[in-house]
Amino acid sequence: MVAKIFQKLGECKLVSIVRGIQEDKIVPAAEALYNGGIRAIEVTLNTPGALRMIEVVKASFGDRMIVGAGTVLDSETAASAIRSGADFILSPTLSLKVIETCCRYSKLAVPGVLTPTEILTAWEAGAQLVKVFPARVFGPEYIKDIKGPLPQVEIMPVGGVSLNNAADFMKCGAYALGIGTALANPVWVNQGDFQKVTQAAADFVRQANSCSAY
Repeated sequence: MVAKIFQKLGECKLVSIVRGIQEDKIVPAAEALYNGGIRAIEVTLNTPGALRMIEVVKASFGDRMIVGAGTVLDSETAASAIRSGADFILSPTLSLKVIETCCRYSKLAVPGVLTPTEILTAWEAGAQLVKVFPARVFGPEYIKDIKGPLPQVEIMPVGGVSLNNAADFMKCGAYALGIGTALANPVWVNQGDFQKVTQAAADFVRQANSCSAY
């Protein structure tokens, strides 16, 4: 199961971070993202109704959309998200207990890391993919620098990924990209302007597929 989720994330390359949207907008938002080519979303658990949103998207899309739970800070919350149908669990920080919980239930753990020590610690604990956050701090070249001594670790930059730098992150060795308000912008979603979401998704997909790693 973990290997399949991991492979799918690598194939779709982009994860849309859904935060701060109204609960009844989750399905049309996911449809707009899907129509633009996005095949993976992360619903952050600091969004009201997040667990129900995960359940609804999984019920509506099945295997067509990979659904993750974001902003997971502890193992109990990770377990709740997994019971709601989350395929992968993302954290802003490195929690070994969250990784352990994901491994126990055969779900993909994506812990938040920044330093080489945190990155290697997460990988050694069983995380096949790590989330470098906030990626804007060092930029795309940081991914290339980390991949030099740690080529076995796959990295997803999050925080500051935009249309202007998405291709650069991919060229520097990113496995996938996590994108927030530049994609599922809560203003667009809550106002029902889903065409903007679809267009942004298509633009990011084009950028992600326009390049290959060094």
